[in-house]
Amino acid sequence: MLDFHLASLYGVETRQLKQAVRRNQSRFPDDFMFLLTENEVVNMVSQNVIPSKSYFGGALPMAFTEQGVAMLSTVLRSAKAIQINIEIMRAFVRYRAILRETDELRADLRKLDRKLNESFRYLVEKIDALHQKEASRAPIGFKTPSPKN
Repeated sequence: MLDFHLASLYGVETRQLKQAVRRNQSRFPDDFMFLLTENEVVNMVSQNVIPSKSYFGGALPMAFTEQGVAMLSTVLRSAKAIQINIEIMRAFVRYRAILRETDELRADLRKLDRKLNESFRYLVEKIDALHQKEASRAPIGFKTPSPKN
């Protein structure tokens, strides 16, 4: 999540959030928080509903991982920050559960697809066998005598 989104959630200004992170830099290793590059900011502006780079206030935005979001509640220390952090953690848990369910569903669909393909192949083979059997059989029914010339 980006710093300005989290600041909005926590009810603080983005600069306050960034200042709290800078004062507690040792709590935010690279796998908890990182700065976006200039290139990433340009891409974000062009691909999202962000009017311009000035939207970020001139500084590069900070991006926080799940662990970084959890660490913010210890840095911000307000009751709202703690409550928001709990909700964000719950959202991450639900997100992982959805991903897991999606993977399981995808695997089930692949199994079903294989079964359907096998069943379809079996039916095609049986229909082909019936056609071959019918083609090799002598015609049945009433035969009219052929006219003699």
